[in-house]
Amino acid sequence: MEITYSFIIPVFNRPIEIKELLESMRQLKFDRPFEVVIVEDGSTVPAKDIVDGFAEDLTISYFMKPNSGPGDSRNYGMKRAKGNYFLILDSDVILPPYYLSEVDKSLKQHFVHCFGGPDAAHGDFSPIQKAINYSMTSFLTTGGLRGGKRSIGKFQPRSFNMGLSREAFEASEGFGRIHPGEDPDLALRLLENGYETCLFPGAYVYHKRRIDWTKFYQQVYKFGLVRPVLNKWHPDSKKLTFWFPSVFMAGLVLSLLLALFGFPQLLFFYGIYFVIIFFHSLLQNLSLEIAAYSVWATLVQFLGYGFGFCRSSYYLRILNEAPEKRFPKLFFKDAKKTEGLNQNPV
Repeated sequence: MEITYSFIIPVFNRPIEIKELLESMRQLKFDRPFEVVIVEDGSTVPAKDIVDGFAEDLTISYFMKPNSGPGDSRNYGMKRAKGNYFLILDSDVILPPYYLSEVDKSLKQHFVHCFGGPDAAHGDFSPIQKAINYSMTSFLTTGGLRGGKRSIGKFQPRSFNMGLSREAFEASEGFGRIHPGEDPDLALRLLENGYETCLFPGAYVYHKRRIDWTKFYQQVYKFGLVRPVLNKWHPDSKKLTFWFPSVFMAGLVLSLLLALFGFPQLLFFYGIYFVIIFFHSLLQNLSLEIAAYSVWATLVQFLGYGFGFCRSSYYLRILNEAPEKRFPKLFFKDAKKTEGLNQNPV
C-alpha cells in the first residue's frame, strides 16, 4: 500500500509563523500529492486569511475549534485528515526542501508506525534562537535526547517533528490531555503496546523555539514538572539521567559556597564544563556571541528543568499527590470535548 501523507499543524495566535511554514511547504521537492491540515485552536488572532492565500498551491484544509490544547488539536486534525500517515509539526518550524522526500525514503527503507526527526537552527535565526537550539540539542547538554544519532532505538519523538501512522493513531487514540509532555506520553504508550518508534536523522526541521529568556525558562521548567508525571504513568521509563540538571545546579550552588570559604576546586570543574560548552558552540556556530549565549542558555535550561523536576518529584513521589490535583495547569480540561465540532473545513 502506498503511503499518503497528511501534515497536521495546530496553531494558536501565530499567523506569521504559519505563513513561513506554508511557504516552506510550497517549496517542497516531492513528486506525489500531500495534504495539509491546519487546526486553529481557539485563536483570537486567526490565520485563515493567510492559509487561504496558499489554497491554489497546496491541498489544504483549515478548521477552527475552541481551545483545548495542542494534543487534542492534533487528534482533531488526524481524525479529519485523508492520508494514512500523519506528519505532525509545530507551527514555529520551517521545512527544508527535501524534508518529505527524506521521510518517504526512510519509511521505505525501514517502516515504523511512529518516528521523530531532529531540529536545527536556520541561518536566518537570531543569535539567541541559535543558542537555545544548541542547548536543547547538543550532546553535551541533553545527551542527544532530542535528536542525537545515538537515540535511534526506542526514540521518544517530539511533536514539533513527528510521524504517526493512522493505524498507530487509532490504536492509541492519539495524544492525551497533558501539556507539555503529550508527545513522550504517546510514544511510551505506543512502545508499551508493541509499536516501534525510531529517529530519522535526515528528516530535520528548522525550529524557531523561544526567543525570550523568560519564556524559555518557563518552557523548560514545565518540562521538568512533567517528567515525574510521565515516570509515574510509565514506571519503566525512569532514568537516573533525568536527575542530572537538578544535581548539576545543586552542585553549582555548593561549589559557589565552597569557593567563598576558600575551596574553589569544585567550581574549577564547573568552569571547565562551561568553557567546553563555549568552544563547542563556537565551532558549530562560528560566532562568539552565540557561544556566549549558549553558556547562558545551558544555565537557564538546567535551572528551569532541574527546579521543575525536583518540585514535581517532591509532590508526586514523597507526598504521593495526584498530578492533576497538584499541577492542574498542565492538563487541558476541555480536551476530548471538541469531537463533534465543525466537521467541515472553513
